[in-house]
Amino acid sequence: MKTFLKTAFLFMIVYLSFGCSNNYYNVPRETFEKKVKILGVAPIFVDPESDIRHPEKEALVNLIKEQNRKNEKELVARLKKTGTFFSVRLLDDDADKLYYNTMFRRERRDDASVVYNKYFFKLPELKELVTRNGLDAVMFTVVSGLTRQDTVRSSNLVSYLECDYNFLVMTSQIIDADGNILWEFPNFRENSPSLPAFFQLQYPDFDEAKANETEKVDVKFKTIPGITRALNKSEDSSSPGKMQVSSAYASIFGDMAALLKPEKKFPWSKNKEVAKDEPQQQQTPPTGEAVKPSPVKEEAVSPAVNQPAVIKEEATTVQPGIIKEETIK
Repeated sequence: MKTFLKTAFLFMIVYLSFGCSNNYYNVPRETFEKKVKILGVAPIFVDPESDIRHPEKEALVNLIKEQNRKNEKELVARLKKTGTFFSVRLLDDDADKLYYNTMFRRERRDDASVVYNKYFFKLPELKELVTRNGLDAVMFTVVSGLTRQDTVRSSNLVSYLECDYNFLVMTSQIIDADGNILWEFPNFRENSPSLPAFFQLQYPDFDEAKANETEKVDVKFKTIPGITRALNKSEDSSSPGKMQVSSAYASIFGDMAALLKPEKKFPWSKNKEVAKDEPQQQQTPPTGEAVKPSPVKEEAVSPAVNQPAVIKEEATTVQPGIIKEETIK
């Protein structure tokens, strides 16, 4: 028994020494912590020209904008609690105007088997924003649409359907005035990089297939009232007081903040010297096919409504699938 406890204790020490030393930044952690003392958080953007295929697209975009305004202060609160920054503040710029003023291009990426939308920003406007607000860096967070393959199970966990589904995803970058990307989410410094879905817009109707005695199952879009109810499910906020925050936002904000907490240091850990000339990832124009956002309008952005038939014409068509079953052991 003593040998087992001793082995377990040594394993824990090794894990704490090496398992907690991941660098989730695009620059050395020490460089980031010295460089970014005052962080500005831009209002959370919505990209209406991204791959959002919901038939009531305009209503969905407006709903997400409203939810962003209600919940973005929670992101600021969680960033403050990391203890990494001296000051974190939410910028009071209009979200739509700031998005169209600073956004350069969007590019769909597939890095390390992670499919996401990468955003590039205009350097002069970025520098002006950082300088005007007296910041060391600014955090841009974007909600966008994305279609990718996934597996969704029925409520009994036996049947499942693997096909392409339309999602909302949330990505984020911390960038300095010179365009250096100091940190990003999804983060590819992790051992197993991933991008959790912010919200799944579609679902397979297993009940309808069962009621009609067929193995074919239709993939349907969730209704706007249903999405609203889901996003309104709340929990206690990290902010002082009895405030509430959407559980969907709290979950992904928690993932982001966890990657920005200071590294735990132990007495036996050695301080690493920071290479002065270590290159930093910069905002360079993308080489692949990309989309440039349209100019901002004075009125609210009203993207055209897509009909469900559009999906059937795409290469990533979601056809009625065959329900698969497996034995749960």
